[in-house]
Amino acid sequence: MSEFDVVVVGSLNLDLVVRSARHPSPGETLTGSDYAEIAGGKGLNQAVCAARSGARVAMVGAVGDDHAGEYLRGIVQTEGIDDTLLATRPGVPTGRALITVDDSGENSIIIVAGANATVEVDRLPTSNVVLAQLETTTDVVEEAFRRGRAHGATTILNPAPAATLPDSLLDHCDVLVPNEHEVDLLGGRGALVSRVGHLVVTLGAAGAELVGIDGSISVPPSRVEPVDTTGAGDAFCGSLAARLAAGDDVADALRYAAAAGALATTVRGAVPSQPSRRDVLDLLDA
Repeated sequence: MSEFDVVVVGSLNLDLVVRSARHPSPGETLTGSDYAEIAGGKGLNQAVCAARSGARVAMVGAVGDDHAGEYLRGIVQTEGIDDTLLATRPGVPTGRALITVDDSGENSIIIVAGANATVEVDRLPTSNVVLAQLETTTDVVEEAFRRGRAHGATTILNPAPAATLPDSLLDHCDVLVPNEHEVDLLGGRGALVSRVGHLVVTLGAAGAELVGIDGSISVPPSRVEPVDTTGAGDAFCGSLAARLAAGDDVADALRYAAAAGALATTVRGAVPSQPSRRDVLDLLDA
């Protein structure tokens, strides 16, 4: 039996969130209507959602030796996520995300890596799934996937923010989960579907698609009233990892993940918006 259901290798950030009527144009100054500091980072968001979906989760990452680092580690522990491999880096700031959210709920984000740029994978506990993103280095993700594959784990990559993916990384990737924008930056569906076992494209309010060489399977969206899309993609990825780790087939796992992603848009903030398994099941049954 694996030590964990899901190991998440990724970032932890303190999100600095400003709300405004719209996003500013270049050179323009706007007045914001609200400000908050919220736990986030794609790695932490996905780990929290996997845990709230019922998975035994371990977090591999790094924070600084500052107040933000202490706060984020506290979130990890409170959510029941193992923090044995969450390092603290003296003299290095914890990662930050500067987020603007407009009145329609759409966001724009600038990431400052901080301690996330120092993540190392010297060892990896056994797990059913290894989940990663690109807010750490591609070398770290590749090493994590190599180690995960060695003990039989399924590897899932959320290629965000989009970056050039070396063949050696894709060779160790079982499931690739980009959004439409990231698909285009990575060379298009045709180029990607031939390089990974499963290509899952998230489509925001339109749901998701499982794309294959011979066609695609659409996953319909759930009807919700969005207030903030921050963390929705992470809810999709974290819940997908949890359900695949639990033994669901891909179609059932995608249906659950799409509902989780939709629910995340109904709550402001990244970590606060990650839904529980009960809430997702209630939405699916509605």
